[in-house]
Amino acid sequence: MNAAPPFHADPDRVVFDRTELGMILSVYGRFVAAGEWRDYAMSFLRDAAIFSVFRRATEHPLYRIEKRPRLRMAQGAYAVIGMDGRVLKRGHDLAPVLRVLDRKLIRPVD
Repeated sequence: MNAAPPFHADPDRVVFDRTELGMILSVYGRFVAAGEWRDYAMSFLRDAAIFSVFRRATEHPLYRIEKRPRLRMAQGAYAVIGMDGRVLKRGHDLAPVLRVLDRKLIRPVD
């Protein structure tokens, strides 16, 4: 019986590493628990890795978390982009970039 060939990452695609994905899924889990988000999608392209979050699967994404390594020396490789296409936060480190979403989760109590 032949073993499956070893997995080799496609060098032509940008991906999130395990640590990055863990941080993103942690934020995603908090929003799911709060009832704000219900679905997500991931895209791995030649120039970007994109994690999109949805309120419903049939809608446009509420937010996109993007990793674009080409921008790492300039504006930073990570960005959170809103539904309207505006860049909400961009930076060199993923954790502070994701904090912009935490502000969206905090609401005043009536």
